[in-house]
Parts: sequence; C-alpha cells; structure tokens
Amino acid sequence: MGGDVGVFPHGENVLELELMVEYGLPVTDALKAATSVNAKAFHLDSQLGFVREGFTADLVIVAGDPSKNISDLRKIKFVMKEGLIYRDEK
Repeated sequence: MGGDVGVFPHGENVLELELMVEYGLPVTDALKAATSVNAKAFHLDSQLGFVREGFTADLVIVAGDPSKNISDLRKIKFVMKEGLIYRDEK
C-alpha cells in the first residue's frame, strides 16, 4: 500500500486497495498491505499495524465487511486515531 505520494486525492487511498483486489490480490492480503505489512516495512510493527494492547489505536469501523468486499472501506462509520475519536456516526 502506497501512502501520501500524490497518486490519488487525499481520502481516496482505498482506490489503491480496490485496484489490488481487482488485479488479483486476495482481499485479506490487501487489508494487511494497509496495516501490518506497512507497519513492518517501516519498522513500526512493535507499535502499530495490529489491534493489540499498548499499540497505537488507529481504527476504523465501516458498514459492511471489507474482508468480503474491499469497497466497504468507503462506508466509514467511526474513526479513532491515536486513541482520539474523530468521527462517530451512530
């Protein structure tokens, strides 16, 4: 998974994941590319990239199941970054 490299407008990063899946990458591998694989690539996997006690809490909750339909990542309901809630649509 890329990052803030200017390929897509801010907030459209999910397009890269959708394209990964469209071109044959299993959905679970695409999700890992945006989380644990990136954390490991940047040597941050002892702090983030997983939902674990003591790790930086960057979480999203979406409507649907992105492990079955990657585009469900576009249906954001809740965002928590570093333990602070930025968006909560109940």
